[in-house]
This record gives sequence, structure tokens and C-alpha cells, in this order.
Amino acid sequence: MKLSTRLAVAVGAALTALGAVAAPASAAPATTDVRLITFNDLHGNLEPPSGSSGRVTLPGGKTVDAGGAAYLATHLKKLRSEARNSVVLSAGDSIGASPVISALFHDEPTVELLNQLGVRASVVGNHEFDEGLKELRRIQNGGCHPTDGCQFRKSFKGANFPFLGSNVYYENGFPALLPFSIEFSGGVPIGVIGATLKDLPQVVTPEAIKGLKFGEEVQAIDRTAKLLDLFGVKAQVVLLHQGDNSETAGPDECKVKPGAATAIAQKVSSKVDAIFTGHSHQQYNCVINDPEGKPRPVIQGASFGRLLSVVDLKIDRRTRDVVRGETKAHNQIVTRDVDPDGDVQTLINEAKTKAAPIANKAVGTITADLVAKGAASGESPLGDVIADAQLEATKSNGAQIAMTNPGGIRTDFTYASSPAGEGDGVVTYGEAFAVQPFANIMQTITLTGENLKNVLEQQWQANGIVRTLQISKSLKYSYSASAAQGSRVSNLTLDGAPIDPAASYRVSVNNFLAAGGDGFTEFTKGTNLSGGPVDLDALIAYFGAHPGIAPPAADRITVLP
Repeated sequence: MKLSTRLAVAVGAALTALGAVAAPASAAPATTDVRLITFNDLHGNLEPPSGSSGRVTLPGGKTVDAGGAAYLATHLKKLRSEARNSVVLSAGDSIGASPVISALFHDEPTVELLNQLGVRASVVGNHEFDEGLKELRRIQNGGCHPTDGCQFRKSFKGANFPFLGSNVYYENGFPALLPFSIEFSGGVPIGVIGATLKDLPQVVTPEAIKGLKFGEEVQAIDRTAKLLDLFGVKAQVVLLHQGDNSETAGPDECKVKPGAATAIAQKVSSKVDAIFTGHSHQQYNCVINDPEGKPRPVIQGASFGRLLSVVDLKIDRRTRDVVRGETKAHNQIVTRDVDPDGDVQTLINEAKTKAAPIANKAVGTITADLVAKGAASGESPLGDVIADAQLEATKSNGAQIAMTNPGGIRTDFTYASSPAGEGDGVVTYGEAFAVQPFANIMQTITLTGENLKNVLEQQWQANGIVRTLQISKSLKYSYSASAAQGSRVSNLTLDGAPIDPAASYRVSVNNFLAAGGDGFTEFTKGTNLSGGPVDLDALIAYFGAHPGIAPPAADRITVLP
């Protein structure tokens, strides 16, 4: 069904249903309660995520193990049982950058999970575009993969819910996705508006979004909210795949560092009653006043299925609008002290069994945890290892330096026994895939010393975001975060010798960075490009050549006052 036809059907259904709703009888309650339950950035984590990716920070700094689709399903059922009316939603990135038991099958197991959970609508995140719009259409509508066929099951029926994107357009300006859906719960319609980050082209490869444009979020949301209001849909919520960073805080604390999501929440039409955010993988539960000064919740539930964001709405039956003062919001921790849902566990077991021959193959060993989280400088043990692996894999291209983006490192390597039971310190293919799931291709380019410094200066970005590139042991530098923009980096050395601004250097990065991804536009000035292996293959080869890898000393980046 074409997009225009779907939109017409959705609008027509809404108008028909609204016209059929009679005025409430005098004996009926004046309001109805609806519970909205949302998760964000699941990234195909069917099994409980490991390391820091599988823990939730509590108020005061302690942590609790959390996540795992079978536990999420149990908590979701409990939350739904507590409310007469409920709707389940996703704030994007449910698929993409997934562990091997989902990714091997193009995330079809995760889509089946979302169907089992009863998801009614999802906004598109950047990772929904990892394999391009055509593949997203297949995920939506079903059918076997054009190259790999149906490997998970004999057929694939697609998602039972729409992927929304009110600010996603074709180059000619026509909408590429449905802007909204209308969910009926408690006898009233609720408009669900989807908007993804306008800067999405900075965080995906250009080929994946060829022919698409991504518009300003507030304009798209406001336009859609006005349209819904004209249809008589007064209760409205937004699924926003954009988020802010946060200080260390509990799930229901609000210690955000105001950024893009806060700015959007402050400006978006007062017709919107709640905003579910995503993308930044943070946990927060905030109240931000709309342009009319009325409070509304702005909430995010970390990532990987560790939290469920719950917003309870009280809706006036006569006006069909939300009674703002009665709204309640909280983040529910997906603890693992409950019985896992049997149906979901069966799905997970099926995916694990079918993926096992590949996923459980041992590829190397480590002597201790290799964590993705950086030290105070931003340098991380796992980032060091990955950069060293990429340098070693591209030496034949004349590479002298390797640099990788922190967003491409998805989880930790943990020393504890692997899922396959090979023993402490063993790293399996599945675990390596979970760390580097994007299949980015290594590319070696020539940069001047001046280009290299400019790249490092671009780590400090808009809205207070800092993206610390992970670097090979050949490169060292210092920085002062308090210095002026463009003047923070100093003391650059290559194998101990000062970097010459006018000299040329061979630098290996993945194709995402080479195209200017994550705002590192200076990489696009690189010349003499030479191709290399897939980043995951480079890492696996490094494990094979260096058994017993230990966390490197954090001595590559020095912080100055």
C-alpha cells in the first residue's frame, strides 16, 4: 500500500471512529485513564546485555542488573495488567547494531519480538536505516531478504505496526514515511507523532539514505500536531528519536545536560502532551514546560531494554484532551528477578540455536574485562584495542595511525564465562559481533598534520557533546577542555616524534568516519584512499594474532588544566 493511501486510510478511520463516538452518558466517568509504555534503543538485544550495558544506575550510584527481552516481556505484562487501557510504543533503534543472534537474520527475530510485545507504533531511529530505505520497507511489509532469503524462518511477515517519521522526506519534498498513527484506547483517540533527529545524515553512511532528506523536528511535529487537532485528535504524544546526555542519576531523576532534545521539548506545540525520547541511551524523567507554560513529561529509558518508560494519562471524555495536571511518569527497571516470559524465551532460544554454529566460535582470549567506557580523558581500554587492531589490519596501506568513533563500539568484552561455556577469558564470534556489528569497511586516507589536529578539535561539538575518538598507540596528544574551541589539542606525536602540520600522514578510519560521520567533516579532506577489511574482521584477526589481550594503559590522551 502506498504511503499516501495509508495516510488517507488512517485519517479516514480516525474521522469515522470519532464521528461514531457518542457523547458520554451522564453516569459514565468524566475521564478515562490510558497508560503509555515505551522503550527505546533496544538494538536487537534479545538476550540480557552484558557488562555495563546490562546494568541500571540507581539513585546514589549503585547498580542493578537489567535487560533481556524475556524479562522485559514479563515486566510489560505486569504494567499492562495494572492499567485498564494501555498502548505499547517504541522510540526508535529497535533494530540495527544488534547482537549476532538477531543481526545474522537481518533483525527478523527482533521484529517478531516487537510483534509479540504488541508494539503499536515506532518512530524510525538512525539505525532503522542501516541497510537503507528499501530494507526498512521489507521490515515493515514482510518478505524474504533479496540476497540472503529467509534464513530465520520459512517466511517473514513483517512488522504489525507502522514506522513513523514526520520529518523524513524524499528529495522532492514528499513524505517518505507516515508522520503519525492514531491509537484508540479507553474509548478515546491518541495521536502518536514520530520524528527522528534532523542530523541523521551525520550518523549513517550516505548510501543508506540516498534520495532522502531529514527536516527540522519542531516544524514537522507542529505541522502534524495541527493536522491531528483538525481531525479532532486532542490527546497527542511524540516519539522523538533524539535525546540529551545526562549526569549520573537514577532512572527517575532529571539531571540532563540540556541539548537538542530539551530545545525541541521547549518549542514543540502545546498540543503535544508527552514526549518520549531516545538516541542518547540515557535515563531521565523530566518535566519541561511547553510554550504555554504547561508542564509535560520528557522521558527516556536508557537502552537495550533495561527500562520501560511509563506515562499515565488522564483524558477528558468530553474534550478528548489530556488533563495535564494528572499526568504521571516513571521509568520501570527491567530487573531479572522475575520469571522470564515463556513465549519470548522460546523465540530467543530459537534464534540462539540457529545462530549457534557461528556465534559460539572462539576467536580469541582476554585477561580481564575490556570496557568501552572511557577514563576521564575519554580514552577507553576497548577503544585502544580496536584502534590497534585497525592499524595492524591496514599496515599494507601504509597506515601510521588508526582512529575509530566511540559510537561504533557497542558493548564490553567481559572476562566471565562466555554464553557458549568455553571458559573465562574466551571471546566468541558472537561477542565480537556485539561489540562491532556495523560491518564498516576500513579505509586509509592521507591527511596533513593540520588536518589531523582539526579532526581532534572536532571532538568538541554542538550542545556540549564530546565524541572522543579512540586512537592507536602510535598517536598521542594532550588537550585542555577549558581552552577555546579550535585550540584545545596540543602536543601531537607519532611514535614519539612531533606531528608536523605540513607533513602528510596515512590514517585508517572506517568508511562512516571517512564520509564525515558523527560531525568529523575534516576526514572528508583525506586523499589517496585505499580500501581495507571490514572492521569486525580486523578485530577478529587481531585476537587471533594476540592471545591473552590485556587492557592497555590509558596513556594516549593526556588531560591538561
